[in-house]
Amino acid sequence: MPPAPTAIDDHTPAPESAPSMALDQGADSDFVLRLAGRWRLDQRIPPRAEFSALLDRAAPIEGAGPGGNDHSRSEDATATSQPLRLRFDTSALSDWDSALVSFIAGVERLCAERNIDCDPEALPDGLRRLREMANLAAAPEEDPHDRGPSFLARIGLDIGDLVRSTGEIITFFGEGAIAVRHFVAGRARYRKSELWVILQESGADALPIVSLVSFLVGMILGYIGDQQLARFGVRIYVADLVGLATVIQMGALITGIVLAGRTGAAFAARIGTMQVNEEVDALRTFGIPPMEFLVLPRMVALILMTPLLTLYADLLGILGGAFVGTVVGGVTLTAYLVQTQAAIGWNHIIQGLISATVYGAIVAASGCLRGMQCGRSAAAVGEATTSAVVTAIVFIVIAAAILTVIFDAIGLSA
Repeated sequence: MPPAPTAIDDHTPAPESAPSMALDQGADSDFVLRLAGRWRLDQRIPPRAEFSALLDRAAPIEGAGPGGNDHSRSEDATATSQPLRLRFDTSALSDWDSALVSFIAGVERLCAERNIDCDPEALPDGLRRLREMANLAAAPEEDPHDRGPSFLARIGLDIGDLVRSTGEIITFFGEGAIAVRHFVAGRARYRKSELWVILQESGADALPIVSLVSFLVGMILGYIGDQQLARFGVRIYVADLVGLATVIQMGALITGIVLAGRTGAAFAARIGTMQVNEEVDALRTFGIPPMEFLVLPRMVALILMTPLLTLYADLLGILGGAFVGTVVGGVTLTAYLVQTQAAIGWNHIIQGLISATVYGAIVAASGCLRGMQCGRSAAAVGEATTSAVVTAIVFIVIAAAILTVIFDAIGLSA
């Protein structure tokens, strides 16, 4: 009987540049897949079924054939108990792109189904790296039963994160204090034109949203006060309720929260984007402190503009209460304004302005801090923006409670 063939191919003539493949049997009963031509997307790539047909035609080689050579080959493979292996020969490969990567991935899947090991050593270096990346992306997800660190370990990690964050915050405020000292001494390095732009963005541009929110909150306070005071026939005191609540606390609180969601988030996003683009590192390289060039103008702008916006919010809140008092409560506008003027004193206005200054500093510090802590990706910018808003609002509420207690203790609220 003639010896079994040692090469199986598709016997299809192809142009020299067209992709082609042939399946041979090399030494040690291994298969060798020979690739030739240009394996690019603009060519007709052989389908996976064609390679499967080549494996099917190679079955007599790996099985027990009627001939003596095939039988002895099968006995040798069974004796050694070694699985079949597929190697690649790319010596005739002229060019390739992602089309070859996709084809090799299909070949490996088909070989895995037939319990054939693939040896990628002969593939081009770039193709092997792409193959490893594809296998890494397709790696199975983590075991859901793996619960990660224990409870005590998580507590330790959280404490470590807290200590690290505390150190970063202390460092930030220390550098901020130095920048303020340089600003007072006239030695801070920043652009005055940028300071004026930030003043406009955080001040005049915020008037519409502050107007709307303050007027509506004044109306809400007016409705609540009118419903309760109408039982006693003293609707005129709605002016006292709305005026004092707005001037002492609500005006500054509303302004601070609006600026936290509007300006603080913008500060974090802008500085975070500069971190991603490595502009902050460039400033340090040129010897320009980012704290003076980026953070200081924003701190100064909000500390100056927040009290002014608070006065504007107080006025709109009082007008909102006046609208409810005159329309619903039947109080004349003149009587309402006179009662408001009699109820509000300079001590109440000063209290509100002090609170507004503190809230402005909190918003600016939170936005700039999270921006400076931002990572190097787009997702990190979004996280920094969200963290800046949450941090500012939380600390504004905490500061409001502390300042209320302090003002009451020193008698400023009386």
